Amino acid sequence: MRRGSGILLHITSLPSPYGVGDLGNGAYRFVDFLSGTGQRFWQILPLGPTCGVFGDSPYSSFSAFAGNPLLISPERLVDDGVLSKADIRPFRSYNKRRVEYRVVSRDKYRMLDMAYEINRHGLGEDRVFKSFCKEHSYWLDDYCLFIALKRHFGGAEWSRWPRELKERDANSLDIWRERLEDAIIKEAFFQFLFFNQWHKLKRYCEGRGVQIIGDVPIYVNYDSADVWVHSYIFKLDNNKNPVVVAGVPPDYFSSTGQLWGHPVYNWKGLRETGYSWWVRRFEHNLRLFHMFRLDHFRGFVAYWEVRAGDRTAERGRWIQAPAIDFFNAMFRHFKEIPMIAEDLGFITPDVREVIDLFDFPGMRVLLFAFGRETADNPYAPHNYAKNCVVYTGTHDTNTVKGWFRRELSPDGRKRLSMYVGKEVTERTVHWDLIRLAMMSVADMVVIPMQDFLGLGEWARMNRPARKDGNWRWRLEAERLTDGLSKEISEMVAIYGRA
Repeated sequence: MRRGSGILLHITSLPSPYGVGDLGNGAYRFVDFLSGTGQRFWQILPLGPTCGVFGDSPYSSFSAFAGNPLLISPERLVDDGVLSKADIRPFRSYNKRRVEYRVVSRDKYRMLDMAYEINRHGLGEDRVFKSFCKEHSYWLDDYCLFIALKRHFGGAEWSRWPRELKERDANSLDIWRERLEDAIIKEAFFQFLFFNQWHKLKRYCEGRGVQIIGDVPIYVNYDSADVWVHSYIFKLDNNKNPVVVAGVPPDYFSSTGQLWGHPVYNWKGLRETGYSWWVRRFEHNLRLFHMFRLDHFRGFVAYWEVRAGDRTAERGRWIQAPAIDFFNAMFRHFKEIPMIAEDLGFITPDVREVIDLFDFPGMRVLLFAFGRETADNPYAPHNYAKNCVVYTGTHDTNTVKGWFRRELSPDGRKRLSMYVGKEVTERTVHWDLIRLAMMSVADMVVIPMQDFLGLGEWARMNRPARKDGNWRWRLEAERLTDGLSKEISEMVAIYGRA
């Protein structure tokens, strides 16, 4: 890691005429903005398929490997000859500040269905498409069948499918593959379009000197192709229902803890396979990104499990996980693993020991630095190590301005002003914290786009423990002004991060 800085902005937040950010012109213009302001990193959230049932969260997906068709750019489909310009006229005028997922999803899939109908008859002879399907067959075949079956059974989760499908009887799977062949090919086509556009954008980033930091959630949804296919690596009962589910105890974000509801891993079963599913997952993400953030790192050392059926995460318990054995296995397969350990929350000495042992950079969040005395606070800049990544806030926190206005106590405001050396006001607080991050000894700084823009609480991305209304904020193109570009460029130059 060399000294540098970057911006956190998920793909869905990018400007686009289709109601949700995508891999089209808005993404390329944002890469130009990053490069033009001396940024070396672009951090995003997970890329997996999202669904309204799960609150449209990128951390709740039907697959740990598939891409989200909502992110496919209609403009780039025209460039690739998949659709014509007449085919991609927006169906309506969309909200520029918020993603309205229900409307956007319906319209985007109508356009993608049209793309499939126009191109379906040539796919059997398309060498590039066939090569893609062969290369990704280890996850693509099961995922496409899974989605086709879900659509056939009206969206029912796989545990409610006919028993022979729930149990993955080989003969039944073959029968249904034949019966749903067209729907399966359609899903594969959507994945082909997504990954084709993604890798073109990644190459453009490389040409502009920008590295993409991805995000790998520790857990996967129960209702996912991964759990359906690899049920033996999760703690399920004889009927393949979760015995315990994942979450975290009461913390900064919630007084009753966070009950995520994902099935937890059967680490003994994983170890017996040589962690093969995780090896595949690391390999997949190392191809997608230049670096990735491993979400909820402490869950690889010890995880909080809650009995299935509990309404909150309060009555869970900590269970040890084989972190050192796991990461040793990963390093036997990969010479380098460029990753950031998401080490926020209740971090015990054993978690810190694993991070130090493998020399993973951890995270430091400035919004956590002033709630108590700063002298020994690990989030205060004078306590940083070089090998860490500093954020003003994350996708789970308030914006800096929203935090200052709604969450920081009068004593906290006083501590912040004393730390900065001048009175900090709501008007200046976002730049004051950005400057603290930039001038720190930390090798890497990543600032949420909302904080560079000085936006209030309305622009935060997620409220943990709240199921609806998250992940909707969008960046309006006109906010990327020459004045903002100049301010950012000057700051990264002053602090040696250009």
